[in-house]
Amino acid sequence: MSGKFSIISLGCPRNLVDSEIVVSRLIKKGYSQVDIKNAKIILINTCAFIEDAKKESIAAILEAIELKKKASLNKIIVFGCLVQRYKTDLLSEFKDVDAFVGRIELDDNCIPGDKLTPKPYAYLKISEGCINRCSYCIIPKIKGRLVSRSVKSILKEVKSLDKAKIREINLIGQDITSFGLRGQDLTFLLKKISKDLKYARWIRLLYLHPRRINNSLLEEISNNDKICKYIDLPVQHINDKILKAMNRRTTKEEILSLIARIRTIIPNVAIRTSLIVGFPGETDEEFQELVEFVKTVRFNRLGVFKYSQEEGTSAFNLTGQVPEKVKQSRFNTIMKLQKSISFQLNKLFIGKQLDILIEEKSEDGFLGRTEFDAPEIDGAVYIKTKNKFKIGQIVKGKIIDALEYDLIAEVK
Repeated sequence: MSGKFSIISLGCPRNLVDSEIVVSRLIKKGYSQVDIKNAKIILINTCAFIEDAKKESIAAILEAIELKKKASLNKIIVFGCLVQRYKTDLLSEFKDVDAFVGRIELDDNCIPGDKLTPKPYAYLKISEGCINRCSYCIIPKIKGRLVSRSVKSILKEVKSLDKAKIREINLIGQDITSFGLRGQDLTFLLKKISKDLKYARWIRLLYLHPRRINNSLLEEISNNDKICKYIDLPVQHINDKILKAMNRRTTKEEILSLIARIRTIIPNVAIRTSLIVGFPGETDEEFQELVEFVKTVRFNRLGVFKYSQEEGTSAFNLTGQVPEKVKQSRFNTIMKLQKSISFQLNKLFIGKQLDILIEEKSEDGFLGRTEFDAPEIDGAVYIKTKNKFKIGQIVKGKIIDALEYDLIAEVK
C-alpha cells in the first residue's frame, strides 16, 4: 500500500521525535512524504501540556477537516498527547477524523531514520515518562511511567546520526537526569556517546532536574570537550512555600547552592531556566522574591510560563487561583527584566572569538549558533561575510556587536 502523506508536529522536541518515528515507519511501508497541499493523508501529532497547546492542536484538527471537506484529503489521523488525554471527547466531537491514536511507546526499536530537523542538528530521545510528579504537570499521566532506552540502542542511533553528518546531538527526555538502567546513569551514557564520535561536535543536554544533578555529572560536562557548556535547569520558582506546593522537592537554599556549584565546576557555563508565574497562592511578596532571584542570579537564558490550571493535576483544585490579568503582569515583569539581563550578558561577548555552527544562509551572510544557545528556543549569531560556508560547518567568529538575545559576528 502506498500514499502521499504530510505530518504536522506540534509541541516540544520530544513530540517531534515521535513524529520522526511515525514518518520513518510510513516511508518503510511505501508511503511518500509530501507538502500538505499535495497530501492525501494528514497526520497531526498533538500537544496537551497546557491550555494554549490544546487550543493549537484543536485548531490544526479543524483546519485539516476543512481541507477534507474540499476533497483534497482522503484521511486525517490524529495522535499524541491530546488523544492520550481526551480520546473519548475527541471521538464524539470530530466525526471527520478517521483515526485517533494515543502516545508512541518508546522502546529500543524507536530509532527514526528520517529526521524532521534541519541538517546540522538532531534530537535524540533517551527516555520517556517522568518520576517527578510536579503538582502542576499532567505529563506523567499522559506519558506514563519512566522508561529509559538501553545504552546499546542509544549508541546505535548516535552512530547513525554521526554517519549522517549531524553536528549537534541534543539529548532529550522529560527529565534526562532520571535516565538509568542497571547502574548506567546519565554520566555513564555521556562517556559512551562521546567516545567514538567522528563528525558530531556538540552534545547538548536538555532538561536537568535540580534534584538529581551531582558533581560527577557536572565534572563530565566540564571536562568533556564534546559536551556543550550549557545547563538547562528549570527551577520553576524560588519561594520555598511555592516550591513545596509545586512538589518540586527542592528548596531555595539548595537551588542557590547548585547554581554556585555549576558555575564553579563549569567556568563560562550558560544556564537556561524556566519559571512559572501565577501559581495558586503566589502572593505579591513571593513574586517579588522571584524577581530578586532573577536579578541576582542573572541567567543567560530564561523562559516564563503563566500557570495553567490543568484538570487531572493535584494543583487543579488548589485555592488562591491567581487572576489572568495578574499572571500576565507578572509574566511581563520577568520578561522585561530578563531582556535587560540578556543584553548585558551578550555585550560581554563583544571582542571574543567563539565557535559558531552555521545553520542557514542569509541575505548578507549566514545565521548560526554558539554552544551557549539551544536550537529553536535560544538566540542566534548573525554573520556578515562574503565567504562561502557549508551548512553544518563550525567556524571561528569574532563577536562585534550584541542585541538583546542575539549576537553579530564577523568571520574572516
